[in-house]
Amino acid sequence: MSMNLYVGNLPYSTTSDDLKEAFEAFGTVTRAQIVNDRETGRSRGFGFVEMSEGGDVAVEEMNGADFGGRRLTVNEARPREPRGGGGYGR
Repeated sequence: MSMNLYVGNLPYSTTSDDLKEAFEAFGTVTRAQIVNDRETGRSRGFGFVEMSEGGDVAVEEMNGADFGGRRLTVNEARPREPRGGGGYGR
């Protein structure tokens, strides 16, 4: 079963390839993505890793682990909550 993981507190210099490489030790990584700021293009310090196997072990081993001098926060990603429509007249 595929598992999508949230990975927080990443060093800003981390690339998607770095993230993939770190999690491949625990199973098969199908996708690794660093989230970047829309305006600056700079990393926002978190990302997502999708694993077809080994996700539970990766959470156990990587949550709180040191990565590039920072302690990672790793857990199963929750679905994105819908945002309010906002806009004029509300």
